[in-house]
Amino acid sequence: MEEKRKSRIGRVLSNKMAKTVIVAVDTPWQHPVYRKTIRRVVKYKAHDETNQCQPGDLVRIVETRPLSKEKHWRVAEIMIKEKQAIIQPKEVV
Repeated sequence: MEEKRKSRIGRVLSNKMAKTVIVAVDTPWQHPVYRKTIRRVVKYKAHDETNQCQPGDLVRIVETRPLSKEKHWRVAEIMIKEKQAIIQPKEVV
């Protein structure tokens, strides 16, 4: 019997913890009475073994066994890398 794991696609918000990233998953849904599209954003803590994720990256996360108190997801792949602009300080004259 094949077990399916849940999968989500979202943007990395923070990578300040060791081997952990915070991923924001945006889910639009329509209100059942008013028919207005409402945006729901959920933040997940995901395990990033190699610390390759940077803020702004689009990643796919999959459900896994509990790795810590709040971490039940892991980064499966980095779909789109965010290009970081490197700004050099100008010389003070």
